[in-house]
Amino acid sequence: MSLALTGAVAGLAGPAQAATKTTAVFENCDAPAPQPDGSGNQNWTVTLPDGAKAGDVVPITIDPGASPLIPSFSVTTVNTSKITLKVGATTQVVTSPPETVSVVAGQPLDPKAFSGTIKIPDGTEGTTVQVALDLAVTDADLSGSVFTTTCTPAPRPSASLGSVAVEALPKDPVTTKLTPNSGPAGTAVVVNGANFPAGPVTCSALLAGAATGDTGTGTADASGAATCNITVTKKADTIRIDGSITPYKAFVFLEEQAGVKNPVDVEVLPGPLALGPKDGQPAVSFGAVTINGKAQSVVGVFNAATVQDFRGGSLGWDVTATRTPFLNQTTGHSMAKAQIGIQPSCTVTNPDSPSTCTAGTPGAISDVPMKVASQAAGGDELTGGEFAVGGAGMIQLPPFMFADTYQTVVTFSIA
Repeated sequence: MSLALTGAVAGLAGPAQAATKTTAVFENCDAPAPQPDGSGNQNWTVTLPDGAKAGDVVPITIDPGASPLIPSFSVTTVNTSKITLKVGATTQVVTSPPETVSVVAGQPLDPKAFSGTIKIPDGTEGTTVQVALDLAVTDADLSGSVFTTTCTPAPRPSASLGSVAVEALPKDPVTTKLTPNSGPAGTAVVVNGANFPAGPVTCSALLAGAATGDTGTGTADASGAATCNITVTKKADTIRIDGSITPYKAFVFLEEQAGVKNPVDVEVLPGPLALGPKDGQPAVSFGAVTINGKAQSVVGVFNAATVQDFRGGSLGWDVTATRTPFLNQTTGHSMAKAQIGIQPSCTVTNPDSPSTCTAGTPGAISDVPMKVASQAAGGDELTGGEFAVGGAGMIQLPPFMFADTYQTVVTFSIA
């Protein structure tokens, strides 16, 4: 085990953006023993672009300034920081690259800045999106053992660290669907799109990025939904509604071939959505502590669960976590006030997976399902793949309890 020696969360740095703002944020920081907890102001300097469109992924630069925690001893650790931000009504996490830091007793850590990105939420056209601090987590790696310090702003979320003005115009026009998406010369195709100005639209077929000469016409309604009709007479590999951004939609052109035709069919059956291992994981030990009359924390790592999505469709999934109370079933002793939290992680384990996965927001696991990972539905696009879901854990122990060995069972479920 190692100690999270400071509550500072490394910030983001990069080239100057359009608007920079410094905000003092009061934080309460929980550090694993023997590092004492602390509280105080941390001066966050955030740089964001002046404007963007809804749905855009934009750069963010954060320099958090000196930590409110004062280290009680000197040590060298490798720190990774996770900043949970409130971006409008959404919650997003920006993670730093690992940073080797030399902590000096009595001197607050002032981590380096680092850069990342946030997504401007959909549906925010014509508004100003505020960005605020929701949680600051530092994982300190000391010789392979990781300890976590968590700093919570008060109030939570904090005052605005910066803002982005969102254009009133809708998002970029896109081509969303072809019906059918294959056929020989003479195939009539209905092309659908979104985010177009109301009125007439045109569509065109392309081969290797060059127009083939096949075009069509249609209309877009007041919501931006567009429909265009085109007949494919020449070889093409993509079709678009003109004015849309790439990628366009793929079209498979079936060329006529002379000779005797031999059709070959193959049926592809859907596989399962599975969470494993099916027999459960071996117990994870978070070590031992000695009662000292103070609240203490211990950290560890959950064994990763495997997600296999072989359904062959466009559905998404959510993995949630619940737990049982901390107790010793033999002695009957329990720890009602103990808590266990998770910093979720989700990684793609099969490089051919058509989907990515998203880790959930750090938090406490209880008997109420908590989302720890998810795969978004794909709409008209294929989803699926193989993933590993796990994360770092922290148990927060009360000052007094029966000396005993306690266990809680954390259950991951998928739907």
